[in-house]
Parts: sequence; structure tokens; C-alpha cells
Amino acid sequence: MDWQTLFLNDRVAAALVTAIVGGGVVAAGWFWTHALSRRRDRVLRLEQVSDIQRALLAEIRAHVAALEQQQATDTSAASQALREKLLGDQHVPILPHDANDRIFRAVVEQVHILPENVIDPVVRYYRLIAVRVALAQDIRRSAKAQPDRAGAMLDDYLSLTDETRQAGNFAMLVLSASLQGGASAVRALLKALQEKEREAATSAENVIEGSGSEDLDDPSRTLSDRRSP
Repeated sequence: MDWQTLFLNDRVAAALVTAIVGGGVVAAGWFWTHALSRRRDRVLRLEQVSDIQRALLAEIRAHVAALEQQQATDTSAASQALREKLLGDQHVPILPHDANDRIFRAVVEQVHILPENVIDPVVRYYRLIAVRVALAQDIRRSAKAQPDRAGAMLDDYLSLTDETRQAGNFAMLVLSASLQGGASAVRALLKALQEKEREAATSAENVIEGSGSEDLDDPSRTLSDRRSP
């Protein structure tokens, strides 16, 4: 069969053109459908990330507010009085036993989809929450049998409460920045905080150096005092 004659046949040419056009339409439709599916998945993922961050922010904010209120009423004198009472008559203090992590436990399997700079502060905060709850349980168990040990753990508990509050405030800053401006806003926030810490450290060093030089130049000091370090 002459192939040239076959291709010049009107019917064959029309069928060939139809097949090529049909295949092109099918391929284009497949690529278009795939692109739309990818876009839909990306939008749904962003919405899921936003929803998780908003839920975690609400849970952390509620607990940090309670810690702030507790700090306002918990002075060092009150803490010392509580410790003395614990050591004196083995009084078991009323310590919070709720982990305040229901939302986090519900979404823990999806935490990996959060932005990288958001995961660390959030996980650190909830880890402190878990340690704090475990420590409160140990204090209640040891209050009567081992009051000295319970008193030492109470000091750790109060210190850990302040650390948890600070970690919660930092997690809220990062979550708020991520919700408002995304990853770029979080990076800008972290950079600003690092610069602020460096400035504070530099200022502290300058104050220490200044106080040291003032002591050396103090006319009330004797020559031997000035020579001493």
C-alpha cells in the first residue's frame, strides 16, 4: 500500500486530524484537571493550617491569661508561706491538674503541616504544660510522706509556671504573626526579637563596664583598693 496515497485520502486525513485533536483535548483536560486539583488541595491545606493555628492560639491565650492572673496574686511571700505550710503540717496545696491541651492533643497528628518556625514554640509550650502537670501530681503524692521533697518540687513548680507563661506568650506572638503575615512575618518577628536581645546584652555589658571604671576612679578608694581587681 502506498502510504502517500493513504495520507492524501480525505477520509484518512480527517480521521487522523480528529484523533490528534481529540488526544490533545484529552491531554489538555487532564493537565487542567490536575492543576485545579493541586490548587484546591493547596487552598484546603492553607485553610487547615490557618484553622489549626487559630485554635491553638485561642487555647494558649486562655491558659496564659490564667497564668498571668495567678502571677498577679502569687507573690514571693505567698509562695514562701505556702511552702512553710506544706513543710509544717503536710498540707497538700491545691495545684492545677488540668493539662489545658485538649485542642493540641486533638490536632497533634496534623502539627507537622504547620510552618517550621511555628512548630518549635508551640511544641515547647505544650511540653512545659505536660511537665508542669506531672510535677503537680508528684507534689500531691509526696506532700505527706516526703514533705521536704515536696517543698523542693513546689519551688520548681512555681519557677516552671513562670517559664510556661513566658513560653506561652512567645508562642502567641509567633502564631499571631503567622496568621497575619505568613512565614515572612514570622521570620521578621524572630529577627526583631534577636536584635532586641543583642541590644539588651550590649547595654548590660556597657553598664557593667561603666560601673567597673567608676569604681576604679572613685577618690574614696585607696591606692591599694584601686590596684585590686
